[in-house]
Amino acid sequence: MNEPHKYRATDKMSDLICDNYSLLMVMSRFGLSLGFGDKSVKDVCEAQGVDYRTFLAVANFISEEQYTYSGDENVFSISALMDYLKRAHTYFLDFKLPVIRRKLIESIDCSGTDNIAYLILKFFDEYAKEVRRHMEYENEAVFTYVEKLLEGKLAENYDIATFASKHNQIESKLTELKNIIIKYYPEKENNNKLNAVLFDIFNCEHDLASHCQVEDYMFVPAVAQLERRLKNEQ
Repeated sequence: MNEPHKYRATDKMSDLICDNYSLLMVMSRFGLSLGFGDKSVKDVCEAQGVDYRTFLAVANFISEEQYTYSGDENVFSISALMDYLKRAHTYFLDFKLPVIRRKLIESIDCSGTDNIAYLILKFFDEYAKEVRRHMEYENEAVFTYVEKLLEGKLAENYDIATFASKHNQIESKLTELKNIIIKYYPEKENNNKLNAVLFDIFNCEHDLASHCQVEDYMFVPAVAQLERRLKNEQ
């Protein structure tokens, strides 16, 4: 990922955010805070101990929605990208999904007499459990494996291709939940709260899809490249 990409190290960080506000989430997941004035992307990242190459790689990937791994290990840091993915997992599990659940309870009739409301909440809870299993596996198994790789230690019975072959798109069930709400939940009057939580579900679906694409098209190829290099060195 070199100079042809949309965002560069010399661009003002504030210009990136104003151009694409979804990059606020990228900033947060790199641990970057606001209040950076007119500083460049590189200066903001370096001042806060973040690898600017990795930030730009993710920002450009999300903004351009396309990425081909070059095989150049200097394009971004696997360690920095892994920290980003871990923070994203914390965001989804400890903040975004609980907020959506709370808003669902506030916007639908959970008194026990509404079967559709019960189905919606049950469906969401099962989905949240599935997302937790998915992300905790990555935190505990995949990232631990990659940390060992970064120390130069290859595993005998595991590789990143094993993870990639089983990596499912966890946002798909949110599509089903949206459809249940849109098609079957009986609104007796205009429900601003339900519309707001539906909007949150749309955003979460897109955010999860983007997260999985970063894993599939950036993280996995970079780790596979590291595996090949370590094997060649043995």
